[in-house]
Amino acid sequence: MLFTPLHRYLGRQPGPLTDEMINDAVEAGVEEADDLDWKKNLIDAKDLVNSDFPKDVAAMANRGGGVLVYGVKERQGVAFDRCDAGLADENYQRTLTRVAVSRISPPVFGLRVFPLGSGDRRAVVVVIPAGLDGPHLVFRGEMFGAPVRNGPDTEWMKEREIEAAYRARFDSRQHADTALDNLYQELAYGKTTESHAWVIAVAAPRTPATAPSAPTQDEAQAMFRAARDHGRFFAGNGVVHAFDSMDLLNPRVGLRRWTAANIAHLPQDRWKRAWGNLHHDGAVTLAAVLGGAPNGPDTYLPDTRIESNRVEATIADFMSLLLAVSQARGTSEYAVKIGIEWRTGEPLIIQTTGDFGFVFDGGSIPLARYTPVTATVTADAEPIDFHWQIHGLATDCINQGGINNVRLISPPASG
Repeated sequence: MLFTPLHRYLGRQPGPLTDEMINDAVEAGVEEADDLDWKKNLIDAKDLVNSDFPKDVAAMANRGGGVLVYGVKERQGVAFDRCDAGLADENYQRTLTRVAVSRISPPVFGLRVFPLGSGDRRAVVVVIPAGLDGPHLVFRGEMFGAPVRNGPDTEWMKEREIEAAYRARFDSRQHADTALDNLYQELAYGKTTESHAWVIAVAAPRTPATAPSAPTQDEAQAMFRAARDHGRFFAGNGVVHAFDSMDLLNPRVGLRRWTAANIAHLPQDRWKRAWGNLHHDGAVTLAAVLGGAPNGPDTYLPDTRIESNRVEATIADFMSLLLAVSQARGTSEYAVKIGIEWRTGEPLIIQTTGDFGFVFDGGSIPLARYTPVTATVTADAEPIDFHWQIHGLATDCINQGGINNVRLISPPASG
């Protein structure tokens, strides 16, 4: 759910950006600020690279994020009239996001562009996330500089400010790594790893949620159900999904989170137990049993022998939960950690299925320990790019066991 500085200055609840909001801001004479900049016309696409646009984006990112609003006239920083910003079609929007990546160092990812209005009153709102790796630098002639917003103006950081920004970046990364490890240890704690192999998957947002308040139970339910649908799209219906074993319709409240609890309670269903959590800060966690799946009538695989397609489906479900939260809460970039935990004393075997449907484990590597896979995921990437991120994580997770054929997650061809 979107919550921008424009929402805040107008006293609006989280929700979509609308053309009416631009009218209301003009009528109210909303002033420019650290996180709000009024602009009249869009810059021609061919001129964007050498324009002030990279500087404006970097300055907002260095101050904590904000919005550029095109199609509004201002007088001494106060909005007083509408004008036509120009056309922002899909190609132009992609150009904006590319410039934010290619002309700023480190790049500013997660830019979102919203064309509004019509006729001669077209507006475009560019939502800029808080910088994750500040200070973000742009060229000043033949040198780099770090712009930053100061009220309605853009200034250049002094040496001490740049030093402080780098220190904040390194502290932030250390904090993020610690938070991710804590999520992982918390989720793994108490799981019956002495009798089953479990996948433990956690994701912590590197960008704060734009939604200002904790999700309600109805909102949590909607996110879980959206995630279930995403998971079936990414990995198909021909495999057991973690969501099949969760109570998605009645998420339970927890410590700053909502939990979809396990509903696979029967002894014969112990091989498909699963839990999912949506944390109020946008973090996502999922735990699911992978070992001991059925292997024929009334027979089951050993608890440390797992099928690669179950690994793929569980990763698809986890990433689908991350995607649903991102779309609802406004998070964009995540640090991710996925591992498999067991303590039976037996090595873990990941097996796959050959082209003719027969079980194949000739290339499997018995694992005494599984090294967790870590990655940075861009949740608001283009759909095909997000699909490839799931494929990449699944590849890393099964490759560790000597399996190289990802069978379920097949991103469509680009172009």
